[in-house]
Amino acid sequence: MKRWLFHTLCLCLGLSVVAQEKEDQRLQESYDVMREVLNAPDKGIPHDLLDKAKCVIIVPSMKKGAFIVGASYGRGVMVCRGGEDFNGAWSAPAMFALEGGSFGFQAGGEATDYVILVMNDKGARSVMSSKVKLGGEASIAVGPVGRTSSAETDAVMNAEMLSWSRSKGVFAGLSLEGSTIRSDDEANKKLYGKDVNAKQIIVQREVKTPPAGQSLNQLLNSTSARPA
Repeated sequence: MKRWLFHTLCLCLGLSVVAQEKEDQRLQESYDVMREVLNAPDKGIPHDLLDKAKCVIIVPSMKKGAFIVGASYGRGVMVCRGGEDFNGAWSAPAMFALEGGSFGFQAGGEATDYVILVMNDKGARSVMSSKVKLGGEASIAVGPVGRTSSAETDAVMNAEMLSWSRSKGVFAGLSLEGSTIRSDDEANKKLYGKDVNAKQIIVQREVKTPPAGQSLNQLLNSTSARPA
């Protein structure tokens, strides 16, 4: 009996370590995507938009299977400026999932990175409160490309979120209307070792940034420390 209990305990610990490594990998891949996007010489996200943003959502290598009707699903992370008014330093990461069906994708299993900027308090709170349909409960627009691009168009000024995609090295604004975004609570539990939701992580700061998420925090704090 003791030997059985010992092996069961070892198995549980092993599964916990594997789960932790999976979430750590998601954080590392999100950092890699954001670093490359911010360092793009002329086709990245305009820095003035990042300075105005309340949150950043990064979905690395989102898988798309598409023939006539495309289905897509990706797991990523969201970090926000801390505090009730989203005006502080960038928070610990919360795990999120992006899902949706779409038309017009190429056939095959092409992987695409997505970056979404949440531009105001209303958008940030809506994403943290429940599963949100983009273009429905929360407005979303195609993000402009280029570090010196003007961010003063009506679509950009009025949208709660702006979205971009990167596939095969090509970075471009892309609409995600019709997709849904939700907190990945199972992944949050694996990452932090307890049940915590996005609001507890970002606004209430009940957990500290894990080691695997520190590079992303440092990148954002060094690039855009406070909202403009």
